[in-house]
Amino acid sequence: MPAPKELDPSTSLAALYGTKLRKLRTRAGWTQRELGDRIPIAHSRIAQFELGNETPPADIDHKLDELLGAEGDLTDLWGHVKRTPFPDWARTFMAYEATATRMFKYMAHAVPGLLQTEAYARALLRVSRPRDTDAQIEALVAARIERQHLLGGGAPPLLWCILDEAVIRRPVGGPAVMRDQLDHLLGMARTPHVVLQVLPFDKGEHPVMGGSLTMLGFDRGRDVAYMESSHTGQLMEASEGVAEYALAYDLLQAKALPPDESLTVIGSVMEEYSGCTPHEPT
Repeated sequence: MPAPKELDPSTSLAALYGTKLRKLRTRAGWTQRELGDRIPIAHSRIAQFELGNETPPADIDHKLDELLGAEGDLTDLWGHVKRTPFPDWARTFMAYEATATRMFKYMAHAVPGLLQTEAYARALLRVSRPRDTDAQIEALVAARIERQHLLGGGAPPLLWCILDEAVIRRPVGGPAVMRDQLDHLLGMARTPHVVLQVLPFDKGEHPVMGGSLTMLGFDRGRDVAYMESSHTGQLMEASEGVAEYALAYDLLQAKALPPDESLTVIGSVMEEYSGCTPHEPT
C-alpha cells in the first residue's frame, strides 16, 4: 500500500482540518474504509477530506467528531473552514486566475462566474448551499461579482469560453433570470476580449465529460489546468498533465460552433423567453 500523501497543515484551513482528521483516525486505529463504513460514506470521501480537497457537510463533520472522540475540536475547526467566502482549493485557482493573460474555459453545466449576473449567481448558490442563510448567500454573491473586475481595466485577459448547450438551455432561476443572463452573455461577447462558442448536444461525446475545464495562460510562467465539479476542484500544474488537458480543449474547440454561429444560437434561445422581461418575477 502506498504511503499517504503528505499534507502541509499550514497551507490552508482545509489542509489543517484534513491533517487533524487523519491524526484522529490513525489514533483510533481505523483505515479510511473503516471510518467511512461507520458514518456511512465512501472511503474515497474520507480521503478527499484528509487531503483538504473537500470539506465535509455539517452532518458528516458532526459524525466524524463524535466517532473519533474529538470533543468538538473538529467541528470548531470546520466552522472556520466554512466561514471563508471561497474554499481553499478555489482560492489557489483564483490566485493564478488573477495574473492570467489568457483564460480558456469549457463549462459543462453553468455560465462561468466571471460572466454571471447577480440573479443567476444567486439562484445557483441557493440551490447548491441550501443550509446557508440569506446573509451568507448574499456575501457569496458579492464575492463572485467582485471577481469580475478581472475583465475590466485597460488590459483585460482574453476569455474564451466553450459553453455546453445545457448551459444556455437550462433555465437557472427561471425564465426571466435566464433571459437576462443570456442577454448579458451576448453583451460581453461584443467586447474584444470575450469569445463564446456553443457545443451542441448533437456533437455527441467529447474528452471533457467529467466536469468543467479551465486553462490559464501567462506571459511569464507555465500554463495550468483546472478541473471543476459542483463542490470540488483539482488544479493541474505538471506540464505533462496540462498538455493533455490542452489537447482536450483543442478537440472541444473543433467540435463547437464558430463564435458567430454560437451567438446566433444564444440569441435564439434567449428569444424563447421573449414572453418574460428581465425584471419579471418567475
